[in-house]
Amino acid sequence: MGSEMRPRVLVLAICALTVAGAALTGAAAHAGAPGARLVPFADCRSFGSYMSAHALPYVSREGGIVGIAAGAPSAAPGKSPAGTAADPEFSGTNVQEEGVDEPDSVKTDGHTLFVASGGQISAVDVRSRSPRLLDTLRLQDGASYELLLRGDRLLALSRTIARPVPGPTVRVGSFLPLPVASSLAEIDVSSPTRMRVIRTMELDGGYLTARLVGSTARVVVASAPLVALPLLPSAGAERNRAVVQGADPASWLPRYTIRDARGVALRQGRVVECRHVLRPPRFSGVGLVTILTVDLARGLQPVDSDSLAADARAVYASPSSLYVATSEPWATAKGAPIVPDGTAIHKFDISSPTETRYHASGRVPGVLLDQWSLSERSGILRVASTALPVFTGGSQTESETSITTFGERSGALVPLGRVGGLGRGERVYAVRFAGDVGYVVTFKQVDPLYIVDLSAPSRPAVRGELKMRGYSAYLHPLGDGLLLGIGQDATDEGRVLGTQASLFDVSDPARPTRLDTFTLGGTSSQAESDHHAFLWWPRTRLAVIPVQTYLDRPFLGAVGLRVRRSGIAEVGRVAHPGRPGIEPPGSPGTPIERSLVVGDTLYTVSAAGVKASSVATFADQGFARLPAREPTPPLPQPAR
Repeated sequence: MGSEMRPRVLVLAICALTVAGAALTGAAAHAGAPGARLVPFADCRSFGSYMSAHALPYVSREGGIVGIAAGAPSAAPGKSPAGTAADPEFSGTNVQEEGVDEPDSVKTDGHTLFVASGGQISAVDVRSRSPRLLDTLRLQDGASYELLLRGDRLLALSRTIARPVPGPTVRVGSFLPLPVASSLAEIDVSSPTRMRVIRTMELDGGYLTARLVGSTARVVVASAPLVALPLLPSAGAERNRAVVQGADPASWLPRYTIRDARGVALRQGRVVECRHVLRPPRFSGVGLVTILTVDLARGLQPVDSDSLAADARAVYASPSSLYVATSEPWATAKGAPIVPDGTAIHKFDISSPTETRYHASGRVPGVLLDQWSLSERSGILRVASTALPVFTGGSQTESETSITTFGERSGALVPLGRVGGLGRGERVYAVRFAGDVGYVVTFKQVDPLYIVDLSAPSRPAVRGELKMRGYSAYLHPLGDGLLLGIGQDATDEGRVLGTQASLFDVSDPARPTRLDTFTLGGTSSQAESDHHAFLWWPRTRLAVIPVQTYLDRPFLGAVGLRVRRSGIAEVGRVAHPGRPGIEPPGSPGTPIERSLVVGDTLYTVSAAGVKASSVATFADQGFARLPAREPTPPLPQPAR
């Protein structure tokens, strides 16, 4: 990217394809088969021909493009980077792997709390028990930001609706989302009372996720370049097929622009060159997903870009490796991809702070739930995947989940062992790997919790199973043989009843037991679908989960639970006031989205503000209201 970016750049093509009712065949036959290595294009001509040829099946009779989309569907108490003895203990973002930070709407260094809300970033002083608003930096209207913090640099990442493409309106199929763009902002927060944007980067495509190890962030962005091609509904399919066939290879590549704080363009161009695109042997999409390597110690300019050609379904990172899981489409007789019959997994080495290197590929049958389906330990990759039902000869097989272990050999992720048969005919709700143990929750009417022994990677085995009503959608190891699940209570018929915290004793994998439950009838919790919403503070054995209900006694807030082997006890509840002019008078307030601890104070965060409460008693200690979003004045026009 530009003269400062290392020339070796790979691109990940993405094409999310959904056609209802398609039959899936052959998944079981591919179980554990090694994935083939990625293949580079020789030049722009071969790249353009490949992209155009594979895009043609999606030109509809009306002249549009059907079914092409861009996008994929806990830190321990720490110290600030300064590491001085006076720094308070504080909780960071609840992440999957220690040492690998994840972007979130809230970040703190133990002194200042940074909150992304409503297209703006607010800095809140948390050095005293009562929070105090220091500054608010307005960014982009309509944007939803996530944050990464390193020292005095804040990286704000956002996915927004892209500017309209000049020229006639494009007719697209019902599965194609509006074109999106990504915005990355480098913000100087060395003085939290005067935050300032240093520079921004605009990218074609939607920001998916990011991971931060040390000072280096890997940012994953997906794009669907077909929306920029001049396709017209009035021209008919033949004319538009000709447009796709004759498209300039560069039109399939995303562009970028880096601007200074005044909006003046410093650099711009294509993110990647044709000859640096890699693809898998099996076609997996005509979009583009790019992995940018950004060293926050150097600034926003990426030092590297790497990816693979496929549809990104999940991204997982350990401190030394980044894995991208991609769908493998099943092909009809005419060669048009319909639905995935397997998942390819591609490994990148991220041990260097300045480059990302592709290493190996493998595959599993079926699909993954999310990032929690992947885990690396001592160089061994563990993957939980679910094989979808297969229709053959009028009969249907049941879905089932398996765990496969992989080792890297000669550029391939080679299966070492596999255990299957988990949750036949049921949906997977949660996966968690902790040390040499894997936990899997499936649910249809009852919740089986499976415990899988992975200490011998070549011989993984189910050691225990526990059936009960309801399910856990998020699992959190507490140490000392205890596991906490956050999910829903349910009837014997599978009808959900309300948020439920379940405490499991898994010290003996062969005989897991549920020690206690805490249920709030008629409620739901964001922690079921977003692990960043969950807080575990081990010093006082405090779990905080956001809950909400609009039933007889509406409550939008957070509940604190003291969790010990002896059981679960409620500590207290926190609620936030409504936002003036947004929530009507008498409303139950504003939903709480995040919780964190600094010293002996619990801070809860909502769109309305930041509230401080005692960790011990949940007594109110103060509230800092966040400013409502005001219209942003137009940015200065770039110099011409």
